[in-house]
This record gives sequence, C-alpha cells and structure tokens, in this order.
Amino acid sequence: MKWTLDKAKPLCPQICEQVCLQIALGDFKPGEKMFSVRETALNAGVNPNTVQKAFEKLEQDGILYSVRGSGWFVCEDITNAKETLNNLVYDKTEDYFTALNALGMNNDEIKNYVKEWDNE
Repeated sequence: MKWTLDKAKPLCPQICEQVCLQIALGDFKPGEKMFSVRETALNAGVNPNTVQKAFEKLEQDGILYSVRGSGWFVCEDITNAKETLNNLVYDKTEDYFTALNALGMNNDEIKNYVKEWDNE
C-alpha cells in the first residue's frame, strides 16, 4: 500500500481514510488479514502507536476487527468503509467548491471547468 500522508495534519484520521479507501476499492477483501501494526507503521513512516490508534478507531467503526495473537482483519461487511469513502469524497468536493467560490467562481462555472478538464 502506498501511503500519502500530510505530516502537517493529524495522521490518525488520514490512516483511517486511506485504509477505508483501499477496502472500498477492493485492495483489501472482506476477511483478509491486514499488515501488522508494526509493518504498516514502517511503510507509512509513522509511529506504531498512531497505527494502533487508527486500527482501533476502524474497529469501533466496524471496518476492521482484531483477533488476539493473529492481527487485524477486514470486516465481512464493508458497507462502513464504502460509506466513509463516500463521505470523504463529499467533503473534498465541498472543500473544492468552497475554495473556488472564494475565488469568485459560481457553481455553474466550476461545473463547466470540471467538464472541460475531464474532456482533456
């Protein structure tokens, strides 16, 4: 898994988002074992405690579950991971529109810009 973390922002939520993204996109399948906390931390370049905290949050959200002595696994029902991804896309889209509105563009202009960009 390739990690793209912004060290200027809280890392735990970013790890949660990226794990949800990978699950929602099918890179990690329901019931599949995740990389260990230590291996994930090494790959992401963060402290293992940060990964442990993120995995625990994902467990609370019904996205991962742990098996004592065996590690972390993807829940069979990935609805919550997909919902998290949809919320993330919505939030980023809202941020994009808000930023361009602040530059003086209205929503129709922004939509036209996106359509032109998509056609390139």
